[in-house]
Amino acid sequence: MAADLVAPHAAPTRLDRLIGWFDPHRGLRRLAARSMLARAYEAASPRDRWKPRRGGASADADHMADAAIMRAKARSLVQNVPYARAALDALVANVVGTGITPVWGGADPEAVATLWADWVKVADADGKSDFYGLQALAYRTMEQDGEVLVRYRWRRDEDGLPVPLQLQLLEIDWLDTGRQQGAAGSNRVVNGIEYDLLGRKVAYWLWDQHPGDISARKGTRTQSSRVPANLITHLYRAERPGQGRGFTRFAPVISSIRDLRLLEDAELQRKNLEARLGVIVSGDASLFAAPPQQLTGDQAKATGELGEMPSGSMVNIPPGSNVTTVAPNPSQGYTDYVRLQLHLILAGFGVPYEEGTGDMSEVNFSSARVRQQQFRRQCEQTQWLELVPGLCNAVAAKFLEAARLVNKVRKDTAVSDWSTPKWEYVKPSEDVAASIQEIGSGQQSISEHIRRKGYTPKKVFDELADDVKELQRIGIFDALMFLLRGNAPNQASAADQGGNSTTSK
Repeated sequence: MAADLVAPHAAPTRLDRLIGWFDPHRGLRRLAARSMLARAYEAASPRDRWKPRRGGASADADHMADAAIMRAKARSLVQNVPYARAALDALVANVVGTGITPVWGGADPEAVATLWADWVKVADADGKSDFYGLQALAYRTMEQDGEVLVRYRWRRDEDGLPVPLQLQLLEIDWLDTGRQQGAAGSNRVVNGIEYDLLGRKVAYWLWDQHPGDISARKGTRTQSSRVPANLITHLYRAERPGQGRGFTRFAPVISSIRDLRLLEDAELQRKNLEARLGVIVSGDASLFAAPPQQLTGDQAKATGELGEMPSGSMVNIPPGSNVTTVAPNPSQGYTDYVRLQLHLILAGFGVPYEEGTGDMSEVNFSSARVRQQQFRRQCEQTQWLELVPGLCNAVAAKFLEAARLVNKVRKDTAVSDWSTPKWEYVKPSEDVAASIQEIGSGQQSISEHIRRKGYTPKKVFDELADDVKELQRIGIFDALMFLLRGNAPNQASAADQGGNSTTSK
């Protein structure tokens, strides 16, 4: 293989031989210099006919050319393909779950937490969900469409909100991507986003209404207006430096899903043919006897069809007729091939095969646990590198800004941490013991463990204190603790043995 790669470049030409005949040293240097031009990577060889499209184009150029059509295809996949919808649901359930909640710090974190809890219920400007529902919808839209916009809507005091702020979730279709280099001054506009000289996003150009809204009046023209960047949070996954827009997560698997769906349709048609009995008859069709409510002889002769054969019936055919039965041969390996393709598709999407299909026939406890741990690491990466800095921190900062305007929080109030959704135990007995060891060794606090379970630590502690007081009041606390230790029968047996031994003495 190595000789095949080097020989075409290192073999001496006629000119090399001629120069070497007059000056051997110069000929050797020429041959050595030409051999340095041989490609080290086979993939870079000119003989490789594969040429990437738009090689060297920027991320924004690729987005301008392909993002819209891929976004439309991704939406169609989620709407029509079961495993595409299941894979997206699995991502949202594991990354966002019931919500990524803030941990407040400052002089009075309890009061801020109460104010936040009141605002969460009315955070949606459309009035359809709470803030954690918007979290899930924003993340779902980001993975499906590639990006989503969160617009901050300031409200008045008479609106009666805990803080004068609400959030409006917008599909990326609201962005006027056709506006290019149209901003005034020295700023530039790329794909509907305005940048200053330092490359910072300073504004978004948004349509007055959704471009695909059917309620728009015919003949009316929608206009895009400039919205300052401090009123917008643009949530997307940046996969290249300098990338200003996001691509759908389905991008690497759209073609594979399309091909698999074509195979599924072909298999369905083949199964449909297998369920039917095809018969080819050669002879004079007019001589065939017409079954009841079937074609007459003249009609059979004119159309070439003999009608349908009732189940269990016997039909006479004229002498000399040849009858051939058409029975399609079933193809082998369809199930294995579909399962292999689903493994590849769901791996490209970033979801375990079992999560996207519900098929648990190929897994055991060890393999499921290893894959689940890897999937959880990917989810945690999305939580802490994308959602928390890209959405949660931005919303919390706007919430505190609105709360300070109405003097409901102190200046030193801030988010000290975020609590992600709890993970269900794969094997409760071992996982609980591991959690106890982490807390006992100081690797994790009790409060953080409670937050990861999806509960509020202070609320849990208050409930525990109230429970202990009530159990002590009615006089069963000691008995309950004795039973919870799990050694009551053994101790009772030991007491009985001790009493018998004393009596015998």
